[in-house]
Amino acid sequence: MTVELREITAATVRTICGLEVTEEQRENVAPVAISIAQAHFEPRATFRAIYAGDEPVGFMLWRDDDKPGTAYLWRFMVDRRHQGKGYGRAALEQVFALLKARGVARLSTSVVRGEHSPLGFYLSAGFIEANEVTSSGEWLLRKNL
Repeated sequence: MTVELREITAATVRTICGLEVTEEQRENVAPVAISIAQAHFEPRATFRAIYAGDEPVGFMLWRDDDKPGTAYLWRFMVDRRHQGKGYGRAALEQVFALLKARGVARLSTSVVRGEHSPLGFYLSAGFIEANEVTSSGEWLLRKNL
């Protein structure tokens, strides 16, 4: 199945906002609606829906960082009904390629550590632990693109 990143439109926003992670994962990522609202107040932000074929399965939000050549993966989620199917990894690979083509050499993200943390997923996607904690108390990860 083809995975692609698509712009969210007035026609699709309600459906995309209806995507959600599992109950256990909710402490790890903000709801899509909050993420879209926050992105509208961050001029460097880009957000996309993740589609598998014609079905929306997830959401990604990233922004350019203050330092040239760096970006930050601010939010990333795959709907609970579509996890474990490879859609998230495929979407990440697309973002890696897109950012690299724009001259971004390093992508950072952060995770909440704990039992249902996505830390293992990010490490398997090539991120490394930066051994730093963000101002919001999350564990910082980095990936050279």
